[in-house]
Order: sequence, then C-alpha cells, then structure tokens
Amino acid sequence: MTTLLSERILPLINTLERPWLWLIGLGVVLGLLMALLVQQVRTCLRAEERQLPWDILLIRAAGLSLGLVLANLLVAPLLLLPLPESLQPVKPIVLVLANLGLGVAGLTVGQLRGQALRRLLGAVSSETLLLEEGLVQRSAPKILDTSAAIDGRIGALLDSGLLEGQVIIPQVVLEELQTLADSGKGEKRSRGRRGLDNLSALRRDYGRRIVTNSTSYDGEAV
Repeated sequence: MTTLLSERILPLINTLERPWLWLIGLGVVLGLLMALLVQQVRTCLRAEERQLPWDILLIRAAGLSLGLVLANLLVAPLLLLPLPESLQPVKPIVLVLANLGLGVAGLTVGQLRGQALRRLLGAVSSETLLLEEGLVQRSAPKILDTSAAIDGRIGALLDSGLLEGQVIIPQVVLEELQTLADSGKGEKRSRGRRGLDNLSALRRDYGRRIVTNSTSYDGEAV
C-alpha cells in the first residue's frame, strides 16, 4: 500500500518542485483563450468595419497601438529583472497578458471616445455625428421646382439651416429656365437668368448638397 502511494504521490511532488511545468501549462491555456478572444474580436470588427467611417477605424487603430506601446513600456523593466531560472517562463506570459489587456483597453477607449475626439478635431459636422449615433433620422432629399429657383427662397432656407438634406434640381427645371433666359420677352428672359444665377450660387455655396438629376419627379417640390 505504501509503495503504491509512493508511486502515485512522488511524481506529483516532483512536479510541484518544478514550477516551470505548471507555467508552461498555464501558458498553453492562456494562449488558447487569447486565440479564441482574438478570433471573436476579429469577427466583430469585420462585421462593423463595413459600416464605420474611415476616421473611426483610424481612431480605434490608434487606441490599440497606444495600448500595445504602453504595455511593452511597462513590462520592459520586468523582462530585465534577474529572476530565478524556474521563474523565467513568467516573463513571456506577463508580456502576453499585458499586451492583451492594454491592447483591448486602448481599443475600447478608442471606440468609446472616438466620437468625442472627432468632434474635438472638427473632422465631421455635428449633423453627421448625430446621424451616425442614430439620434436623428437622415433627411429626405428636396426637389426644386422652377418657381423656387427663380424667387431664390431655397437659398434663404439653406442659409438659415431650416432646410436639411440634399436639394435635387431636375433636368427639366434647368431646361425650362434656359428657355426663359432665351426668350424674346424681357420679363421672361430676366426671370430665367435670375433662376440660373440662383442655381449657380447654390452650387457654389453648398457643393454636393445640390444635385442635378435627369430623372423625372412626381413628388412635392420646394
């Protein structure tokens, strides 16, 4: 009986006297857990990256990079410590854990504070941020008619901020204004030229918000 117990217990005692075996086992387990975590994070990021703006992706990447740099700076003194031979395997394990923890922390900070940083840097407008956060709904485009182009009220609405979204100028409106501008009657010619001048000013002041389209529209105009 004593011999049997000795055969079972002595190997366990010898193993406990060699802690590096336990450290190797711990490293294997942590490596597997880290691989699963990285795969999960990678899957989530790939699902989100198609919907995120490029500047948000850059901010998250910067947060991850800063976290990794900080982890290596903090762990570097530990790697230089003259530890006993039996504790040497602790160094790479601590390095991996520090990189994993601070890397995820940096990525999380970039994700949580990315919008505030974009707002601080002025990279996007407040309207864009509200749309991305789902606080407001994207405005439907407005269709411009001939009378609105001539009297210029659309410019006043855009200047005041009361009119949101894009303004679509149908090709038929441009053709009608050009016809008026080429008219032999002075009043019609004046109205047509005024409308064309107003549209030119809108394109100059609002750029991509003013869209010319050859499609015929049946909806309500502005």
